[in-house]
Amino acid sequence: MSDITSRERVLKLFSGGEVDRTPCFSGMGNVSTEGLKALGYKFASVHLDAKKMADSAATSYKLFGYECGVLPFDLCVEAEALGCRINVYAHSEDLLYPTIKEKVIHNENEMDIAIPDNFINKGRIPLVCEAIGLMKKDIGNEVAVGSYVLGPFTLAGQIMELNDLLKLSFKKPDKVGKLLDLLSEAIIMAAGEYEKAGVDYITIREMGATSDVLSPRVFKSLIFPYLKKIVGKLKVPAVIHTCGKTNDIVTSMLETGARAISVDQKNDVQESRKKLGKDALLFGNFDPYNVLVTGAPEAVKEAMKKCIDDGVSAVWPGCDIWPTVPAENFKAMMEAVKNYRR
Repeated sequence: MSDITSRERVLKLFSGGEVDRTPCFSGMGNVSTEGLKALGYKFASVHLDAKKMADSAATSYKLFGYECGVLPFDLCVEAEALGCRINVYAHSEDLLYPTIKEKVIHNENEMDIAIPDNFINKGRIPLVCEAIGLMKKDIGNEVAVGSYVLGPFTLAGQIMELNDLLKLSFKKPDKVGKLLDLLSEAIIMAAGEYEKAGVDYITIREMGATSDVLSPRVFKSLIFPYLKKIVGKLKVPAVIHTCGKTNDIVTSMLETGARAISVDQKNDVQESRKKLGKDALLFGNFDPYNVLVTGAPEAVKEAMKKCIDDGVSAVWPGCDIWPTVPAENFKAMMEAVKNYRR
């Protein structure tokens, strides 16, 4: 079994098979400035070019042995296709992620929206699909290829003011629920296109539904039904990711039907493992910035060992890996995971 490829290791994990060691991969952005430098690309330019996006996404595997290829790198794809105006800073020399310039919903009276006609061909959805296909041809025989969509609540916070959304979640949950139901349909459509393009797994990033701002009761009543709806429509394994203190909602996250759940560094993995049982796929949960970017290589190795000792099914970052991660830290992460056993 020690001869299995990274792709086989990850796919065996998702299918419930036995693996030789804990995989180390992600369902979120992990492109590095080291990878961009090797290609001669500026970060701001890769968001509008399928080949550059695919090339960049493959570098973390090619340079460091990271066990996946994941794209896109920003959180604006679905919002843009729904009608938001975005700024990709295409000519900037700085490390800037695309941001939303103008939202679709400006007040409560504008919440009754519709999915645009020909939604799957709007914005950068076709570009992301093209990039998935290119990356699949490049490294798809060696590593699993992943992509992500936003969860409906997080997407709602992209197309309207988040503070308004949070207030209405308590004051008018039925109205918010109607919007989340519609956004779920859009997310299912986008994810379906990524499946056709060849992804092996999809992460649903419901970052905004953290227990830091919403109670477990609100998560169960308002967020859970729509996550379950999305997961039920996916053909490839789904991973649910939520930021923040998730110990009180991990069982609900798994009850969506997701094949795995992803938690960040605020989660007590040992406690979550006890709640979920030994067979549930639990991914996490090192700090992708304070450990991987600013920590020393030895501290990185210790953090990886702790993840494994705590009981994760895969070593997985708490969020996107910030691009300025030093090469020696990326290498230290992979070395620790390859050589350490629980």
